[in-house]
Amino acid sequence: MRFLRRNSTQSDDAAADDGPDADIETDSHAPRGYTPAKGRATPKRKEAEGKRRGPVAPPPRTTREAIRRNRELRKQNPVTKDERRAAAKERRERMMAGDERYLLPRDRGPVKAYVRDLVDSRRNILGLFMPLAILVFVSLLVPVPAVQQYATLGTTVMLLGMVVEGFLNGRRIAKLARERFPKETIKGGSIGWYSFVRASQIRKLRMPKPRLRPGDPIP
Repeated sequence: MRFLRRNSTQSDDAAADDGPDADIETDSHAPRGYTPAKGRATPKRKEAEGKRRGPVAPPPRTTREAIRRNRELRKQNPVTKDERRAAAKERRERMMAGDERYLLPRDRGPVKAYVRDLVDSRRNILGLFMPLAILVFVSLLVPVPAVQQYATLGTTVMLLGMVVEGFLNGRRIAKLARERFPKETIKGGSIGWYSFVRASQIRKLRMPKPRLRPGDPIP
């Protein structure tokens, strides 16, 4: 059975003839756990992370989602407290100014800007919603039945008036928005609810900040 084997001279000649490819064959017979050299330096962590760039995340849909995303970014890129406060202040100022890059998706677009102008250019009963809620809370603390009864009656009348005004304003604003932007797809329910929420907020607390005063013409 010796003819099946090759002597050492033949083995050396075959290895010399194979050249660089011989290493590939010998690697296949290497013991378990053996790792061949890569022939290049291992990249640094900063370079590797720079190459692993995934798809851009969509903008946050709600304020809570934006806050959660900011917390995650802080953990990944820690900065000083002063820098975070300065960045938050700048974002708030740009949002209050109506910068499209910093607005929430519900407030973006020329249609929503036009709706805000329509709401801000008029005085609405809905603007008394929050003060009315505070008045009702205070009236409940007064131990006088007559005061509580009148407060409840007045609150009921005001709420009915607010609902009627919100419904009429929603239809009016949706109609004006369709005339102003005929190529846009405008849903009456969505625009009506947006205008209702906007009008129910106190003027100083509205975001973005109102560009018009009551009585100013719509640009």
